[in-house]
Amino acid sequence: MSRLLLAVCRVVVGLLWIQNLSWKHPPAFGKDSGPPRDLYRWTLNGVEHEVFAPWAWLVEHVIIPNFAVFAWGAFAVEACLGAFLLVGLATRFWALVGLVQTTAITFSVLNTPHEWFWSYFLMYVAHLALLATAAGRAYGVDGALRPAWRQRRGLLSRLLLVAS
Repeated sequence: MSRLLLAVCRVVVGLLWIQNLSWKHPPAFGKDSGPPRDLYRWTLNGVEHEVFAPWAWLVEHVIIPNFAVFAWGAFAVEACLGAFLLVGLATRFWALVGLVQTTAITFSVLNTPHEWFWSYFLMYVAHLALLATAAGRAYGVDGALRPAWRQRRGLLSRLLLVAS
């Protein structure tokens, strides 16, 4: 039962990231609208409602001037987070990526009015649980392919063993 619940947790976190793509709206990500909306509005919150001064500086001086690059990067990372967690492939690696992405989101929006700060702490806890338990080994691709990765000597197999 615990393996099943662990797989359910992994799948739900993957679906969270996939659902999180629904409001980003490429290719402009809300930048070309008046007033700003979508990802661009939330990115501006990182400066307007500062959480961590160095992060606010980075957002204002690096991310906003190069918004399209960072927006597409965030979109790709979150799509990969959703996909890889959903199927349970390289789950430990993607749990680490989820922690990093959660940190970026937290530093951008934690002090935004009407934000429920517990949601970001829950995202941290969920990713820590996936990392600590190697959740992809429970009904995921990691569990199915680990025996084959162990038998192979190649770099990719060794990396996948570590990442799973």
